[in-house]
Amino acid sequence: MKKDVISILDLTADEFVQVIDLALLLKDQRARGEDHSLEKRYTLGMIFEKASTRTRISFEVGMFELGGHALFLNPNDMQLGRGEIVEDTAKVLSRYLSAVMIRSKSHATVMELAEHATIPVINGLSDLEHPCQILADVMTMREKFGVLEGLEIAWVGDGNNVCNSLILASALAGYHIRVATPGGVYAPDASVLAKADAIGATYTICATPAEAVTGADVVYTDTWISMGDEAEKEERLRAFAGYCVDEELLALAAGRAIVMHCLPAHRGEEISPAVIDGEKSVVFDQAENRLHAQKALLSLLLER
Repeated sequence: MKKDVISILDLTADEFVQVIDLALLLKDQRARGEDHSLEKRYTLGMIFEKASTRTRISFEVGMFELGGHALFLNPNDMQLGRGEIVEDTAKVLSRYLSAVMIRSKSHATVMELAEHATIPVINGLSDLEHPCQILADVMTMREKFGVLEGLEIAWVGDGNNVCNSLILASALAGYHIRVATPGGVYAPDASVLAKADAIGATYTICATPAEAVTGADVVYTDTWISMGDEAEKEERLRAFAGYCVDEELLALAAGRAIVMHCLPAHRGEEISPAVIDGEKSVVFDQAENRLHAQKALLSLLLER
């Protein structure tokens, strides 16, 4: 039976660990120049409603290195852009492709595509969750610390899709996440927090960035102005005053702390140049690991 990954919780705890373990193995094999093609030549359709650097390149290169082929699909070049319903598109793509990855403006679109497709559908980003990013993030934490259970993660900034998935993933990985946002519309999604409570995710909503970062093993931030939020730039800059991850804030973290950012970054806004380019920063390891984590995920979904 086909399996979709729309939410990070579409993976069981065992599957989550399996993906991370395989990602680390694939990274090692790639470094040693070993072929790790899958048994069959698979095809991946990639629908991009939102522009991308890391998502497109990592999935496209990943499919190539697995011995398959990826197709870039711009909705404006498809009948989707001329009014074809998602259901019909899903049924047609299922006749051509082995799997679909979609980077969408709406989580509902991803869910609708998965409902009607007979092939695996992967959420490459939606307004609610970003499971592929979290797989790369958790892989990076495993690389740096050797274990996940018991880690203290500090999230500072916007309670966005990455933050939502990172909270939910705590139930699979065993870390604890402390979240500092300005609250209100910038808080993590209420439905995500309700789900997190139901599954036993371990998180704390903090009043200040300092409370979240003190003693943390991982300090994580993201842009305050995501695609689609540009008209709110000045308002958001005012709301997030005091939330920049700078050297003073980072000094409160554990001595072994690492700094993460899923990119693109705006130096001088959510993170200072000295921190993102400093010795504790692992953001480019994190970006590279998108490739390895997504190859592992594709392997799991295509060769079930």
